[in-house]
Amino acid sequence: MASLTPIFTSLKEAQTFLALHNRARKDAALKSAATAIDRNRWAILADNAKDVEKARAAGMKEALIDRLLLNDKRIDDIISGIETVALLDDPVGRVKAGWETPDGLFIEQITVPLGVAAIIYESRPNVSADAASLAYKAGCAVLLRGSSAALESNRALVAAIKEGLAAGGGIADAVALADSGSRDDVDEILTARGFIDVVLPRGGHDLIRRVVENARVPVIETGEGNCHIYVDESANIDAAVRIIENAKLQKPGACNAAETLLVHRSALSAIMPALAACLAGKAELRCDAASKAAIDAVDVNAAALVVKDATEEDWATEFLDYILAVKTVDSLEEAIVHINRYGTQHSEAILTGNLAAAEEFCRKVDAACVYVNASTRFTDGGEFGMGAELGISTQKFHVRGPMGLEALTAIKYRITGNGHVRK
Repeated sequence: MASLTPIFTSLKEAQTFLALHNRARKDAALKSAATAIDRNRWAILADNAKDVEKARAAGMKEALIDRLLLNDKRIDDIISGIETVALLDDPVGRVKAGWETPDGLFIEQITVPLGVAAIIYESRPNVSADAASLAYKAGCAVLLRGSSAALESNRALVAAIKEGLAAGGGIADAVALADSGSRDDVDEILTARGFIDVVLPRGGHDLIRRVVENARVPVIETGEGNCHIYVDESANIDAAVRIIENAKLQKPGACNAAETLLVHRSALSAIMPALAACLAGKAELRCDAASKAAIDAVDVNAAALVVKDATEEDWATEFLDYILAVKTVDSLEEAIVHINRYGTQHSEAILTGNLAAAEEFCRKVDAACVYVNASTRFTDGGEFGMGAELGISTQKFHVRGPMGLEALTAIKYRITGNGHVRK
């Protein structure tokens, strides 16, 4: 396997020039990249179809194939995301704070590009465009290392992006794809001290663990999404069913999909029959004894409804599939304890009509995003107004939650004196 060192060197050199580009130059290049993706739309879709066909032949489950799939709407969303990033304020060169010391030195805290970023991710080809556009706007070069499942899609997308950057007067070499398909690429990236300034893993438990345990360069850790929804005794049942359906079914392979439903015992008889009827034929329920009994007590289409007994393992599982675990709790406090034990500090929601319960939930649940009466599916850089996202950080240093432009900036201090010397 050829070494990635020439790519590392090219990215580092490109970043030194990109860091000096003003907003107008970066925005023009990004808009040109969006146009190039539109111009190459059919070639991108054709290459994506090859990846999807290969994944199905290998037995990949449909929820994960959905993450891999591109279509006209998703290409439109990619283009829109890049255009939105171009419209955002430049994150570089902002004076975040300034003050004068007692002896007359003026100190300014200024944002600067983080440098060369590497993104290691699974399946989702849209991440190639999201990461490239955010990094470029932040003045960072980026090395993209997608999974072999999306290899043809990523090649086509990155080729279009580089074509557009060059046509728009930008620096095409600021974006690169590690496309050998070899797992050795990851090891080389993780040990590329002096070339790679930060690595962002975006994928399942095994990928994230491998990166965290083996990296010799800084890591911004994204996490699994074992996300919960808690239905309080005061919840509006009709709204709760709609929210749960959205959180579980809209995109079950996403990290912000709900995996476990916690129901206050007083709400069981009202919500479980309605939820079972809604999810029948669409999702499998893995219930504890009380929630299962609440379903059995009413007439639900048994032929379409799949209900299994929940196990301890289910509470800790990110299914990424049409499966929802259901557990009965006797109090808000019990729900919070369960979430903080089994959750992954990603996205957690409470459905309630009680303001005090909502405030207690938000205060005590340890997660990057906490929701009141809303679906967890909103944990997304695009939905948060960032245009796109690098991923969802579940750690607590530097950044947390959906990562946009700010995640790829660092701080420089500029100190101005007038012949000052330290005594």
